[in-house]
Amino acid sequence: MSGKCYRSELIGLFGCPVDENATVAIMEAAFKELGLNYRYNTTLVYPKDLETAVKALKAFNMKGTHITIPHKVEVLQYLDHLSETAALMGAVNTIYLKDGETYGENTDGKGFITSLAEAGVEFKGKKTVLLGAGGAARAMSVELAAAGVSDILVVNRGEERGKALADLLNGKTASNAEYVSWAGTFRVPDDTDIVVNATSIGMHPDSNKPDIDYSSLLDSMIVCDGVHNPVQTPFLKEAAKRGCRTLDGFSMLINQGAISFKLWTGLDAPVDVMKKALERELN
Repeated sequence: MSGKCYRSELIGLFGCPVDENATVAIMEAAFKELGLNYRYNTTLVYPKDLETAVKALKAFNMKGTHITIPHKVEVLQYLDHLSETAALMGAVNTIYLKDGETYGENTDGKGFITSLAEAGVEFKGKKTVLLGAGGAARAMSVELAAAGVSDILVVNRGEERGKALADLLNGKTASNAEYVSWAGTFRVPDDTDIVVNATSIGMHPDSNKPDIDYSSLLDSMIVCDGVHNPVQTPFLKEAAKRGCRTLDGFSMLINQGAISFKLWTGLDAPVDVMKKALERELN
């Protein structure tokens, strides 16, 4: 025996994944396509064990991990470095290791912006309605502001979180942000350009849709849903009936995964292969 140890490079997912099979399918397909000896492992991590789990990344010489609910905010305190946007958002969904130290990044918002750009959406001077104020909403809104959106209306049931996000955007970006209480059915203002569902409403097996006045959606608006399963959510179907352009969470998931893939491996992700893998999984 040579005494050498051969192993796969490890990448993980820490938290309580909503749809872990989809993410595993995407990543494993990408590794196979490029001939990488990597493995993507999902791990249930309880809040009390989060610090230990982050330390384990170094101990196991892992390439990194995805971070999901409920750890995206809490994990910041255990990382060695944060990207500028992740620090601004106050949330991380991707950790990668470099020279033995942990780096936190948030690819949720970047994947969202990439999907909008691919659909030909222009951001400069546009007005946005953002449904929700959680981690996904923070990521999306910060990237929208960085892309040049002029106004962001934060619609959320919880006042504390909604106001906090509006204050963050007003204080740290060039966009004008306002919080509106989501009390009852919300009517989308006529001058809105982009409507974003940044909640988990409609994620399989939930068949509900956000409580808005769908007659207020105009065919001049582009309507986006962060939910990827099902691809065509009840929210998007209602918007399409009214002539709106729609953007599903499928492309957002693929694009944010491709960005994470590059951080972990240093290689461009095989996006087409990842799309086909996700289609197979969702079907």
